Amino acid sequence: MNDDVVSRRAVLAGLAAIPAGVMAGAAAGSSSTPGLSRNSESIHQELYFAATPARVYRALLDASQFAEVIRLGAAARLLDAPGAAPVAIDARVGGAFTLFGGYITGLQLELVADRRIVQAWHEHVWEPGEFSVARFSLSGQGAGTKVVFDHRGFPDGAGPHLSRGWYANYWDPLKAYLARGS
Repeated sequence: MNDDVVSRRAVLAGLAAIPAGVMAGAAAGSSSTPGLSRNSESIHQELYFAATPARVYRALLDASQFAEVIRLGAAARLLDAPGAAPVAIDARVGGAFTLFGGYITGLQLELVADRRIVQAWHEHVWEPGEFSVARFSLSGQGAGTKVVFDHRGFPDGAGPHLSRGWYANYWDPLKAYLARGS
């Protein structure tokens, strides 16, 4: 028997075991669903870079290139602060990264060469063990690259700070770095 069929059957059997009232409440958006929250923030940004997807992908995952990107942004001072951690990026699934002098750490969750990067992110001021998920989708568009970026799961209230930070510390400096043709 096909594994997909077994999986679908297992899921359907699990759904059938949920009391009808719970499913009806969930479908109606009822607050009677224990533990369900619909108030989380997320970030969605779409950008264009005048470089190939392969070039953008490398700039985001190569530690020496990304250190240069950081130096062009608002957070450059973090690299030279006393005790600052160097930029380190292990570009393998499960690999760790340290950015912005150690202000951001995380893990590579999914890497599809020149197409997608999915990372678990931790900002040093967050609670231990608290991670968000950042997803970069890259696609060729003309002579350049369209990046569709989604960031979810960060602490409540962090959205405005993070949204501005993506531009000041990632997108604007990345555009400047790629324009140099390095």
